[in-house]
Amino acid sequence: MNTRTCLKALALLFASLALASVTGAHAAEKADKGAADYPSRPIRVIVPQAPGGSNDIMARYIGGQLSERLGRQVVIDNRAGAEGMIGTELVARANPDGYTLLMASTAFTMNPAVVNKLPYDPIKDFDWVATFGKAPVVIIVGPAAPVNSLRDLIALGKSKSNYITMASAGGFMHFVSAMFRSHAGFKGEIALYKGGAPALIDVMSGQAHMAVATIPTSNTHIRSGKIKALAVGATKRAPSLPDVPTTVEAGLSSYQAEIWWAWATTAGTPGAVLNKLNTEIAAILVLPETAKRFAVDSAEVDIRTPAEIRKMIPADLAKWAKVAKDAGMEKR
Repeated sequence: MNTRTCLKALALLFASLALASVTGAHAAEKADKGAADYPSRPIRVIVPQAPGGSNDIMARYIGGQLSERLGRQVVIDNRAGAEGMIGTELVARANPDGYTLLMASTAFTMNPAVVNKLPYDPIKDFDWVATFGKAPVVIIVGPAAPVNSLRDLIALGKSKSNYITMASAGGFMHFVSAMFRSHAGFKGEIALYKGGAPALIDVMSGQAHMAVATIPTSNTHIRSGKIKALAVGATKRAPSLPDVPTTVEAGLSSYQAEIWWAWATTAGTPGAVLNKLNTEIAAILVLPETAKRFAVDSAEVDIRTPAEIRKMIPADLAKWAKVAKDAGMEKR
């Protein structure tokens, strides 16, 4: 190669590098501008469960507060079905622009343990915005149930094989129900409903004997006397249910479970958008009114950054895979 050819090749190389640099700078500038302008239109939050459950309650509270802070409407869109997987897949396939969010909870990391082929990858298909809080479960029966304590319920379940019917909304409720049945040592049917609220209606009417529910979903019915709370699945009593014993006090010390709530979005969403949402949600969670609102349902505020949640999810997936195996839950 002669000198002139070498010089031409070097000139082309430098031109290509300069163009790449300019293109990269323009892309970064565009991304920064997009994050600065975010949000410029309404944000949609997919709740993959029916209205009235704890995910729906939490999404509507945080969404309402966020609407006020951002000056843009946050629309709650309930897409129940397939134990939360229909709504979750919608977010996995959405544009990665931060305008379609997922109301996720512990069920997100439970489903992979019992579903052979998910329509999405729980690690690769999502970015994370923020966690909100967590709360223990409560074991409940209908007002006419012939039991007044957790010991009574377990004794009844053991006295008649496959007698107890447990109402479940799938996902989280299915897991904690199977866990309870395993720890309590009786056999019983787990009946599947489209959401936590419909499941509780059948408990209240006596169509189902019991449920293991979240406190936000069931607290109003407990206070009104439409449901009897037998025990809280924790080592300490729930502030909103001070008269209800823990499972430790009620004689089933091996059983504790809690739900967490978080917002996720489509993988590839700009980090600046994730951080902006996280900052705004963190500001909401430190408000005195938020602490009061959460306390009503014995929920504990828990804010984590996107990076912290990315570390939490794999650990939670492994945890619930072990629980499913120990409880004898089959994949489907």
